[in-house]
Amino acid sequence: MSNDPVDKLLDNAIQGNSLLKDRSVLQTKFEPEVILHRDAELAKVTQALLPILKGSRPSNLLIYGKPGTGKTLVVSKVLSKIEKKVQDSKFPIKFIYANAKDETTIYGLLVHLGSKLGIELPTTGLSISIVFTKIIDTIKHNSINAIFVVDEIDYLAELASKTGKDILYNLTRANERLKEGGSLTLIGISNLLTFKERLDPRVISSLSEEEVVFTNYSVDQIKQILAERIKSAFIKDAVGEAALNLCAALAGQEHGDARRAIDLLRVAGELAEREQANHVTEEHIRRAAQKMEEDKEFTALNSYPLHEKLLIVAVMRSNGAATGEVYHTYKELCKTIRQKEVTQRRATQILSDIELSGLITGKIIHQGMHGRTKKYNLTIQPETVKKAFQNDIILADIL
Repeated sequence: MSNDPVDKLLDNAIQGNSLLKDRSVLQTKFEPEVILHRDAELAKVTQALLPILKGSRPSNLLIYGKPGTGKTLVVSKVLSKIEKKVQDSKFPIKFIYANAKDETTIYGLLVHLGSKLGIELPTTGLSISIVFTKIIDTIKHNSINAIFVVDEIDYLAELASKTGKDILYNLTRANERLKEGGSLTLIGISNLLTFKERLDPRVISSLSEEEVVFTNYSVDQIKQILAERIKSAFIKDAVGEAALNLCAALAGQEHGDARRAIDLLRVAGELAEREQANHVTEEHIRRAAQKMEEDKEFTALNSYPLHEKLLIVAVMRSNGAATGEVYHTYKELCKTIRQKEVTQRRATQILSDIELSGLITGKIIHQGMHGRTKKYNLTIQPETVKKAFQNDIILADIL
């Protein structure tokens, strides 16, 4: 066997133990034949969409619950089954899926939806109202009964509030412009249980004609979901009972998130394989959890634009400081790297947005007759911030 480290790894991969026999089973997009512990939700979503089978437009549908509770999986399963039932129907149906967070802008989302309807649209250059009108006209002229599934619709609502472009209102009221032919049904999927509280009352009245709430999985339910995936993903006896219990407990107690549990199992399996272990142990699960947490923080930090990064560095430098002090530190950092600072009001909004990610935390402090202020702290290690930003040339001089 070669002494070259690359050759050693390749030889081990080819000749050594292979604990995973089908990695696709542990991927996010995998759809199991049976979705465990979601019978009630499957029934509710199906019942809401039953009018399609009668050649009628179903009500708009809002589905919400925390990440990893099976929302997208259930909707995808129901829509795929309906699609098979009505494929020869004279009632033309078009299902279109989009993730609002993937598209990042309202314009990008509409272009994605339009492209799925066969509309050729430029990536920039048109107004949102023109793109929306083109979509409505296409639906009308072709008598299409379109069902738009918008995942992470809370992100779209946030974009709408920031830009003043109330696209949600337009989408939910689209059928008022489609009386001559075709229809548009909106299925919104949100990770926020408080999503409705952020919406314009006019949107709520039309969007939430039907709604389904997904609750968190229990630890025992997650264990059963994992056990089912293990049968298909791993070789026999590759994952012991103790490792399975720990994996379910870590995901269930913290989040009730089945997706996180499956990811945790996949990463643990990969770690065990690299070490040529005979099976996945509790230690592999613990190390996988640590690796995933680090990777999540690292990815989140790198995803931020420049001024968000500068404010994170400002919080790091003035840990425990009030908003005004953080802003002062931020201004000094901007001066150092020759960047024009944003206003204090905008900086405060950015800090609130970053706080939602969990990377920083803000605590309101009452100061008697002087009113109140907010003090910010990092929730992660400063070394993690420095490591994440070290390859950013603009930030190199201030870390």
